[in-house]
Amino acid sequence: MSAIAASSFSLAASSKARGLGFRSSAPMGNRGGCAAAAVPIQPSQKHGRGSLQVVAGNKNEGGLFAPAVVISRNIVGVKKFNAFRGKIIALHSQVITEFCKEIGADSKLRQGLIKTAKNNGGRLGFLA
Repeated sequence: MSAIAASSFSLAASSKARGLGFRSSAPMGNRGGCAAAAVPIQPSQKHGRGSLQVVAGNKNEGGLFAPAVVISRNIVGVKKFNAFRGKIIALHSQVITEFCKEIGADSKLRQGLIKTAKNNGGRLGFLA
């Protein structure tokens, strides 16, 4: 029993000697109920990283069909519009999946086609 206690003590001492950098007894840090926020790194710090950037909002605000999408969303309502948009996206994904099955494409190609469809829809303004 003392050998087990001695080995666990030496393990704790060796992890401390390696400098794992825990500032509290909990390995995940202090969870005092406050949410983590993205804080930009000051240029005076000696990190080689760039500053953090918080991205909010819709990056697909432009596009040929964006005005029509925004107007129809305002007329119909956000909840109904998002439900309708979800159904259309699901139908389009099913069409892509059936096409991939028909030509014998693997799942990576199918995922790539769906991702390309999303990017094209964003550029055209369907995701505004």
